[in-house]
Amino acid sequence: MSITKADLVNLLNQKLGLPKKDCIQIVENFFSEISEALAKGEEVKLPGLGNFSTSYKKSRPGRNPKTGEKHQIKARNVINFKAGKKLREQL
Repeated sequence: MSITKADLVNLLNQKLGLPKKDCIQIVENFFSEISEALAKGEEVKLPGLGNFSTSYKKSRPGRNPKTGEKHQIKARNVINFKAGKKLREQL
């Protein structure tokens, strides 16, 4: 099972009794702020959940496992997530 943005909107609507229009705006703004911070290279810390950060991966050789064809994997920034202590304990 996965949780979607729509599920989060419905949960906020039920628990807080806010109009759905406001709940949609809250969820969209939340994810937008996280995305913008990561794009700037900042770390995002969500207590009880974990930390998001970015790192740079250098270009490296790779291959298509199906065909065996070799190619170069481009350098890129990637997002890392490290689960917080409370989340690890729950799992």
